[in-house]
Amino acid sequence: MGFKEEILKRRTFGIVSHPDAGKTTLTEKLLLFGGAIHIAGAVKSNKIKKTATSDFMEIERQRGISVATSVMGFEYKDVKINILDTPGHQDFAEDTFRVLTACDSVIIVIDSAKGVESQTRKLMQVCRMRKTPVIVFINKLDRPGQDPFDLLDEIEKELQIQVTPLSWPIGNGDVFKGIYNIHKENLCLYSASVQTIQDGIEINDIDSDELDSHIGERSASKLREDLELVREVYPAADREAYLQGQLAPVFFGSALNNFGIREMLDCFIEIAPTPLPRETEERIVSPEEEKFTGFVFKIHANMDPNHRDRIAFVKVCSGTFKRNTNYLHVGLGKNLKFSTPTAFMASKKSIIDEAYPGDIVGLHDTGNFKIGDTLTEGEKLHFKGIPSFSPELFKYIENADPMKSKQLAKGIDQLMDEGVAQLFVNQFNNRKIIGTVGALQFEVIEYRLLHEYSAACRWEPINLYKACWIEALDDKELEDFKLHKAQYLAKDKWGRDVFLAESQYMLQMAQSNYKKLIFHFTSEF
Repeated sequence: MGFKEEILKRRTFGIVSHPDAGKTTLTEKLLLFGGAIHIAGAVKSNKIKKTATSDFMEIERQRGISVATSVMGFEYKDVKINILDTPGHQDFAEDTFRVLTACDSVIIVIDSAKGVESQTRKLMQVCRMRKTPVIVFINKLDRPGQDPFDLLDEIEKELQIQVTPLSWPIGNGDVFKGIYNIHKENLCLYSASVQTIQDGIEINDIDSDELDSHIGERSASKLREDLELVREVYPAADREAYLQGQLAPVFFGSALNNFGIREMLDCFIEIAPTPLPRETEERIVSPEEEKFTGFVFKIHANMDPNHRDRIAFVKVCSGTFKRNTNYLHVGLGKNLKFSTPTAFMASKKSIIDEAYPGDIVGLHDTGNFKIGDTLTEGEKLHFKGIPSFSPELFKYIENADPMKSKQLAKGIDQLMDEGVAQLFVNQFNNRKIIGTVGALQFEVIEYRLLHEYSAACRWEPINLYKACWIEALDDKELEDFKLHKAQYLAKDKWGRDVFLAESQYMLQMAQSNYKKLIFHFTSEF
């Protein structure tokens, strides 16, 4: 198979949702459809050995589920599909945002009873920023849920995107009869106890009596009314609008009972984008280029102290990645060679010789990589689109053991490279401030500093509302701002200016008093 064909048969997408909407179950069922049926349940396998303090098991369990199998590949109808599963827990939202940078498209899972939840809204913002194509899967129809039209209205309003349903539910909860596949014009009847995958019933004319005989008169007339309304209200499926991130196809189903997933998967491989060109600061990189380029979007350090191995996840953007070949690490300016690059097929890791655009490769890392690093065949490129978001929680980090200050500094440095949290150094008193998205991360940092770097730290409270990156349109105004707000200024890991606002009022005052300064809530502008 030629290089071009390899690219065209790849689809890389992320599955995102609010916790408990059924993301893990959907991932598991997609693997079943990919013929990996013998490993149903592998998603929940917990790969972390029991450690000394049992109270940390909970954190590790969450990390174990969401990190151990975060990349999975399978084949379906001659298409190579790479799924990036993301942690649902909001304390690891930052990780999810970064994983989205490696996706060419996204499937958003929504619980039919709860509708759009807060985490889903945040993730959709990221997709909008990048114009990522989105498909919505409304899950849990085997339980009582909201009216489908209300759900679609809520999605349009809350996620600010046009929708078009490509399948339609017949009832829900106890009276759930099945779904009608609008895309293919056939009917699929629901039966809960079946573990196998059923074929749909071809019904080309929904006005025929055949429909009544399958689902009953009342359900049939309700379905006809609904479909008529769908045709009047919602735009026709338009692949271009979907690819530009303006239109989201919607599917209904129940992941737990393998229902409605095939309809979505068949449509997905038909319309979803093949690997897309990526922007770098220097130029746009097209997947068809012969020379290899790729970037690190996630680093996972093993929490098992016996094996200090870190894996850097690299998304291949162009060319062919080959094992045992020298590639330039742009940040370090030196060549590196990888003897054991791994690919992830469901729950198995395997060493690969080649990878193509769209694939995700795991590279063993001895501390050379940080998030956003680029690998090329010699060209100096810097990929864009891996932002840090303004943290929600802040604490001063202090050294609890003066003899171990070196270890602490190294530990903080490496954990920040991994993207666990963000470090700000206050310019006024030189104290280090750690900013995170969730409270759980402070515990993770303290635990890992102690167990992986033998450095004890302690936290001190600090009252901050937001950290904003400053962009100056006028240098003089920036000087003035720095003079008046000296005690509220910090530098981030890359040496950029950050304003630490103590309250919303303080931030609004700064915005209105300094019109030529722009305050950003993501580090990429």
